[in-house]
Amino acid sequence: MSVQRIVRVSLEHPTSAVCVAGVETLVDIYGSVPEGTETFEVYGTPGVDIYVSPSTERDRERADTRRWRCAAGLEIIVVMHSPSNDLNDSHVQISYYSSQKPLPLAYTVLYLTCVDITLDCDLNCEGRQSSSAVDKRQWVWGPEGYGAILLVNCDRDDLNSDEQDNCDQHVHCLQDLEDMSVMVLRTQGPAALFDDHRLVLHTSSCDAKRARVFHACGPEDSCESYKHVLGQDKVSYKVPRFQGDEERFFVEGLSFPDVGFTGLVFFHVTLLDDSNEDFSESPIFTDTVVFRVAPWIMTPSTLPPLEVYVCRVKNNTCFVDAVAELASKAGCKLTVCPQTENRNDRWIQDEMELGYIQAPHKTFPVVFDSPRNGELQDFPYKRILGPDFGYVTREPRGSSVSGLDSFGNLEVSPPVVANGKEYPLGRILIGGNLPGSRGRRVTQVVRDFLHAQKVQPPVELFVDWLAVGHVDEFLSFVPAPDGKGFRMLLASPGACCKLFQDKRNWGHGRALLFEGVVGNKEVSTISINQVLSDENLISYNKFVQSCIDWNREVLKRELGLTERDIVDIPQLFKPQSKKAVAFFPDLVNMLVLGKHLGIPKPFGPVIHGRCCLEEKVRSLLEPLGLHCTFIDDFTPYHMLHGEIHCGTNVRRQPFSFKWWHMVP
Repeated sequence: MSVQRIVRVSLEHPTSAVCVAGVETLVDIYGSVPEGTETFEVYGTPGVDIYVSPSTERDRERADTRRWRCAAGLEIIVVMHSPSNDLNDSHVQISYYSSQKPLPLAYTVLYLTCVDITLDCDLNCEGRQSSSAVDKRQWVWGPEGYGAILLVNCDRDDLNSDEQDNCDQHVHCLQDLEDMSVMVLRTQGPAALFDDHRLVLHTSSCDAKRARVFHACGPEDSCESYKHVLGQDKVSYKVPRFQGDEERFFVEGLSFPDVGFTGLVFFHVTLLDDSNEDFSESPIFTDTVVFRVAPWIMTPSTLPPLEVYVCRVKNNTCFVDAVAELASKAGCKLTVCPQTENRNDRWIQDEMELGYIQAPHKTFPVVFDSPRNGELQDFPYKRILGPDFGYVTREPRGSSVSGLDSFGNLEVSPPVVANGKEYPLGRILIGGNLPGSRGRRVTQVVRDFLHAQKVQPPVELFVDWLAVGHVDEFLSFVPAPDGKGFRMLLASPGACCKLFQDKRNWGHGRALLFEGVVGNKEVSTISINQVLSDENLISYNKFVQSCIDWNREVLKRELGLTERDIVDIPQLFKPQSKKAVAFFPDLVNMLVLGKHLGIPKPFGPVIHGRCCLEEKVRSLLEPLGLHCTFIDDFTPYHMLHGEIHCGTNVRRQPFSFKWWHMVP
């Protein structure tokens, strides 16, 4: 219980004070004690609880139990729990005594008016037996935690608008309100009190940049009723006198957590005393609530798919048809970006990452637009942003972006436990360079944004050895029926060399790679014998294996993985300008749609009528209940140093786990 304020009483005339229900008021009598006073008595009308605290070392006692000796440090505490019906309808009387006289030396009367003022919101107390014990001024993580949640209103519910909903100070459609959190101001007490008192809703100038508040000033089924009262340049709002017991406010987030912003936004309502014309207003009581802005959350490839995105360009018709067939098998919606919109930019994975935001009252997907800004740069904003589909981006200022800023270099693991800590929403994986080196890294504004979301702490992997430099070139995750519920697939030159050596030992050294590649004169076949006898290629793949092994140990440590959780997928790389590119279509760069996998067709050595690379991958993944479909992406993707995952994107179901139940 917090202290409201100190009220000083006087012998010359009765004193009036306003108290707030459930909030303590300290009564200062020492300026009014008559000369010769040794003790005092204090009594109140029904509904007024009075306590005396003789000193800071002793607990308070009820005041009406005895006379009290006047002494330094003694405190009188008054509490009322029910609002008054009329002004000054309760009082406290203090009688002063001397041992020399039987009657009181004097009396002091303090008249009280009690008002109940609360600023309330959904504290998200699910699972708690009572929400009355929580502190609205705090936000607590975890399954036993509590606190209000605010969504960044970053979608576009009004189809007639060209901007996101939170880009202006108006409510353009009633659907927009569904993305906002409700804040309710409740008052009970004599209406006459507000003849000379007023309520002010306010926030800090920093928080005003991060959230906006609308006041429902009329019928709630009319957009014109919602008045912008706080946010951006507005930090305070004098609440008009209102009929009834409550006023409703709607709050929208303007900014995601980021550098300098933890995600917490505070709002206050203060009761001001304006009864004295000779003095400025004085504060009587402040109530506070805090919201946490919901983080942007990524979805791993192990979550069920909802919608697949792919670009149609001049030479990928068969590829798009194959992706469409796979999406149909997985029960997914398919969205094709036409060439008129992608302008022959096929790398839709690099352009954007699809995640979501969530509050108890609402969940909707949010696309994170990468700073790569290729020919697809308009697609996320113009085609994906819409009703209940939000948009966010981060653009570096004054610095250029690199290939690592494409979102093929942004992945997330399934839920894991590592070093005794649970990560129920997984961990973000981004590619960078080795610690202490000066190679390429993801731009700072993107890294800052990802770290600030808190719920999926990023792990930085070593990718600067790759020409393109994306984590999806050497790893992916697939669902599994046992263990941790998934397997991590790692590209493995060692596994590929062993497979080829085994095939050569069985007499198949003349089997050719790249047989059957259609319509590409740049590609020549090469035998297993030629591959294994190419000392430069084998030596280079030993280097690549060492880079992947470095990441393997980081992933085992940071994700809590064991060797049983990892599947080595045969893969070779070759050097290009001192960086690595896939020697044949990169098998781990796959499209994961539940149990259906769209895997780049490797055009590996054909033995007994079957590609030995495909057969090896099937033997590794089909026992997990997965269905492998090998899709020819050789000419439209592989020859441009990308594969199926690079050329597709997937919107997935959100986690069933609620992010506020975790402890970052």
